[in-house]
Amino acid sequence: MDLRNKEKDLGSYIGRILREHFGKGPGSVFATIAHPYITVYIKDFLSPMEDKLMTNEQSKYVEKIRDMLMQTLTEEIKAFLKMNLDINLNEFHYDWNLDSHTGMFIGVMESQMDEQECFYRNQDEVHDEIIKVSIKAEKPPGSITSCMLNPRTLVIIRNEILISVEKEMINLGFTEALTLAKRNLEKRLLKQHTPQLETYLEAKVENAFVSWDFELDKSLVVLILKPNS
Repeated sequence: MDLRNKEKDLGSYIGRILREHFGKGPGSVFATIAHPYITVYIKDFLSPMEDKLMTNEQSKYVEKIRDMLMQTLTEEIKAFLKMNLDINLNEFHYDWNLDSHTGMFIGVMESQMDEQECFYRNQDEVHDEIIKVSIKAEKPPGSITSCMLNPRTLVIIRNEILISVEKEMINLGFTEALTLAKRNLEKRLLKQHTPQLETYLEAKVENAFVSWDFELDKSLVVLILKPNS
């Protein structure tokens, strides 16, 4: 199966499985497969029940419900990729932007990143800007890499970003509270640094997603871009 058909099948599957679990499917799904990453950008996705909760300013409950459902969905998605597309994932991340009714799934395959293929203009400057965000939120990352999967999708990876108090919260079982807090904080900081990022990337930042793997002390940021014409 060629790459385009794999992306089409993955997008169709994600739309179907979300409809089955949430009662309403997304308006559109954009799947990208670019070794070693898979991204699935989900638009116009909010169930009637979630819409009512959002209207009553109960977004934290929507996030909690989705986090619980994703524990099951993650394994189903990984199984589909392995059986149908011959893709094995080492990691699976996800994030939601409820205000814009969008979401992002990110898979990391077993293969290694080709730094030359991932290079893009002003890459070092983008890294410096993300480091500034990390410093404000916690501390500078131990290392940072990034990959431009296509003109509209940039994946940024930060390693060794957790501070001691966050590690202690994880040990005490407060991962859910920590995730919710970090989502709000880092997205707010990313928004503050968006003008600089847009200058370096020569594109508008349409959307930003952030996810963490606390066991690996790792974070992924995905920027959805609209290149300047």
